[in-house]
Amino acid sequence: MARRFFQNHRDFGGCSKLMNKHILLLGCGFLFFCLPGSAQINNDAYGSLSDIYSADENAGLTTFPVLMVPMGGRAEGMGTAFSALSDDLTFIEWNPAGSSMLGFTELGVFHNNWIADTKVEGLVFASRFNDLGYGAGIKWLYTPFSEYNMYGDRVSKGYYSEVVATLNLSYNFLAGYYFSGVSLGANVKGAFRFMPDYTDTDDMGNNDGKLLSGSGLSQSAAMAMVDLGALTRINLFKFYNAREKNTSFALVIRNLGPPAKNEPLPTSVTAALAYKPLRPLTLAFDFTLPMNMQDLSLSEKPYWAVGTNVNITDFLSMRAGLLGRYGGYRLTVGSAVNLGKITLDLNYSLDLLTQITPLNRISLGARFNFGDQGRQERSDRVDTLYLSGLDAYTEGNYEGARTYWEEALSINPRFDPAKEGIALIGNSDALDSRIEEMQTLDLYE
Repeated sequence: MARRFFQNHRDFGGCSKLMNKHILLLGCGFLFFCLPGSAQINNDAYGSLSDIYSADENAGLTTFPVLMVPMGGRAEGMGTAFSALSDDLTFIEWNPAGSSMLGFTELGVFHNNWIADTKVEGLVFASRFNDLGYGAGIKWLYTPFSEYNMYGDRVSKGYYSEVVATLNLSYNFLAGYYFSGVSLGANVKGAFRFMPDYTDTDDMGNNDGKLLSGSGLSQSAAMAMVDLGALTRINLFKFYNAREKNTSFALVIRNLGPPAKNEPLPTSVTAALAYKPLRPLTLAFDFTLPMNMQDLSLSEKPYWAVGTNVNITDFLSMRAGLLGRYGGYRLTVGSAVNLGKITLDLNYSLDLLTQITPLNRISLGARFNFGDQGRQERSDRVDTLYLSGLDAYTEGNYEGARTYWEEALSINPRFDPAKEGIALIGNSDALDSRIEEMQTLDLYE
């Protein structure tokens, strides 16, 4: 791990204390778990989360914390219980299968004040063409890195940072009018960790203030990993009339890849459910099983997230969520204002997970809607043709009805009601032919 870089005379994330060389803070891989104030740890042992406060004894054993920090948006506002919902571009962090079921093409920018001086920036684009979804995103976590010598002079500066770039692709199989299909998707992610150069310290805790050339690079790392996801939607206990499916199920594997400098990635498996009993109300639940791929016995304990979203009006929605992990909780509330082509997201979090004392923070986001590529217009045209076919059928104009329904299918080959109508006309034609044949036989008899 990169723990040994937080030796004496270092100021990480704006903390300017001089520390004994044997008081180590978990390293860059776990920078966002740094605690306010002074944490006294046994001088003869490395510190860990479990040394500092009551937490999962296996917490903090994985690298690249940027993978665990939400960018913001609707997903964070619902406590990260978003794997089964995945209905806007923030799906890219929670379920790669979401892109093939998106309603709109979107571009989003996000800013999250994490802890202390640590910030997270995000940029995401996602769209779909028929049943093929695709997207791309980048997330950047950074925090000031400062080092002071024994005289209090600043000898090192810069930013510790982690960057993750994501490419997404998914496809919706077996989609139709009555069944939304099963969407399967994958994210291919590349991550890079950068550490500035630092000085060397002798056994007495002294240094000459000279930076070790290449020392930061030796602790920097590059990694590749994948996310895999599945998503489907059905109608279940639905108490309102709408074509949308009100219940979603998801299964996701995140951050699957080899270790970075002998440190495992935060790999996890999530099973999720989202349910919409009423038109304005959505409920969601995620259950996650962390997996330390180097040693499963060192995996963290399972955790869960619950969230809700309520559409107050056409332009205003409110959300809330609770993330529960062994040793603490994170409560988030937020809202979104829809201005037509732009949606603004604001979330407030009360975090009891990453610090001993409560931490308040705010994340901001803006999503730009570039339309649905004409899908709604085509859907409305199909509905109109189908209804016209029904009128013709009830008037006995079977050929006219067939013409309308065939045109509807030329626009949407998966519009099952039109297929059923054409099949009904075929059965009627067959029945008429049979009756006519029987009448002809009667005449010859």
